[in-house]
Amino acid sequence: MARIDKVELIHFTFDVAGLGPSDDGVLGYNPDAQASLKSFVLRIHDAEGTVGEYCPMHSGKHAAVTGQTVPLLASLIGRDSLAREQLYQDYKRRHRHLAGVGYSAIDICLWDLFGKKVGLPIATLLGGYRWELPAYASTISGDRNGGLSAPEAYADFAEQCLELGYRGFKMHCWADGDPKPEIETIAAVARAVGGKMELMTDPASHIATYADALKIGRACDDHGYYWLEDPLADCGQAPHVHRMLRQQIRTPLLLTEHVRGLESKTPWITEMATDFLRADPEYDLGITGVMKTAALAEAFGLDIELHSSGPAHRHCMAAIRNSNFYELALVHPKMANPLPPIFECGYSDELDTIQPNGCVAVPKCPGLGVRLNEDFLARAEVDRQIFS
Repeated sequence: MARIDKVELIHFTFDVAGLGPSDDGVLGYNPDAQASLKSFVLRIHDAEGTVGEYCPMHSGKHAAVTGQTVPLLASLIGRDSLAREQLYQDYKRRHRHLAGVGYSAIDICLWDLFGKKVGLPIATLLGGYRWELPAYASTISGDRNGGLSAPEAYADFAEQCLELGYRGFKMHCWADGDPKPEIETIAAVARAVGGKMELMTDPASHIATYADALKIGRACDDHGYYWLEDPLADCGQAPHVHRMLRQQIRTPLLLTEHVRGLESKTPWITEMATDFLRADPEYDLGITGVMKTAALAEAFGLDIELHSSGPAHRHCMAAIRNSNFYELALVHPKMANPLPPIFECGYSDELDTIQPNGCVAVPKCPGLGVRLNEDFLARAEVDRQIFS
């Protein structure tokens, strides 16, 4: 037993130039704006002196995630840091009313601790399948400020991403629910790079009606899209309507980004409501939760695509056979990826991270294989909670 004897939660802020809210409150490109975002670093210490740490890439910006994480931390004291399955089952039950998001960072942190204790990267501990991951560029939502502000701008950006080496391109268009510009963008991007890279589109649950979702799906059919993701305003939680949509279009559907946990994703397979499963270590009870979901998908002969980007995502995908693409999110031609600038080891999920072969590399140092920038954290820290 490697008893947990201390837990730290360090809250910090960081600024993203060129990021601001649109009229409906969705963050996107605005050259005159600067957004101040929040995240946190979680550190778990055990009695043997090993420290696991994790900084969420995307989920930490959501106050609800922090709010779910904090109440769990004191109860970790005295627990076995190596008993990840026991802890997963315990905290899943504790969080049964809240979908379990708060445990995700804890699980990732415990995997980092274990990897450092034994001197191996997490991908190796998970079984190890590959060390380079085919990647697609995933855009931030569209804007009206001269960035991704028209179908032609998306087409130009897709060509830029193709030249950089990306094997796929996915757009998040405008968050207004209007299918017309979505369909126009689907066509414009296909004309620019169709047949040269895989294309995906994600309306991000903004399409209000089944009829409009069907129009978008048929446009994807016409232009050979790789998948259509979360089109409907049900927020991707209603299997029945997606089974109907799947029966009417040829383009594969990617669902379950907003369906939390292993058991809740299973009916999407048994009801034949999606072609790909979605999972995310920052939202689906950590690395442990994602690997369970990957095995579920494999048992049914389906592929699982990991949502978003980060060190934990790379290690999970590195150990999963039935996964096609790493999502490098959320990129834009005129602004940096709105992620915390927390690493000093060369790790990055910026647009230029892609290698000439169209892949990103998996860190090979122990644990998550990344090193935090302590100088940045000292400057950016706004609060610290310690449990012991």
